[in-house]
Amino acid sequence: MATGTGFVVEWRDGFKIGVNQVDAEHRHLFTLVKSLSLDNVQDTLNELLDYVVTHFTNEQELMDHSGYPEFREHLALHEAFSSQVADFLASNSEWDDNRIMDLRRFLNKWLVGHILTHDLRFGRWYLDQGRNAATHMVAPVEKRKVGWFDRLLGRG
Repeated sequence: MATGTGFVVEWRDGFKIGVNQVDAEHRHLFTLVKSLSLDNVQDTLNELLDYVVTHFTNEQELMDHSGYPEFREHLALHEAFSSQVADFLASNSEWDDNRIMDLRRFLNKWLVGHILTHDLRFGRWYLDQGRNAATHMVAPVEKRKVGWFDRLLGRG
């Protein structure tokens, strides 16, 4: 029986956008996606979704506070992703190796595409503004005892 290890994308330095906090959060997202398995799907999925909300919140605050001109467009991308994840998870399908691989494929494809286009564009703009990669870090969002979807919708 397979163990759900298919379609793993490893973090690599080519994914860095040059903003330390964002890069560290992206790296952690790849680690969480990689760790998804049939044995831990519920716990890892809950942690992953909670961390996505935390990352999106941190990234959006950094964009907003720095005056990033494409902030609204970027926010819409995050909202569309969240909707796609919610649709995927709304399926009543049982978790099996194929469904985990499908989820991992979807998450990795989105992460890589989003980072290498939209987040990289922000990173270049941010550094072009004369900001140091470590400056203007936002305070990490406190982890709340609220579901990830409620947090995403601002209800937590």
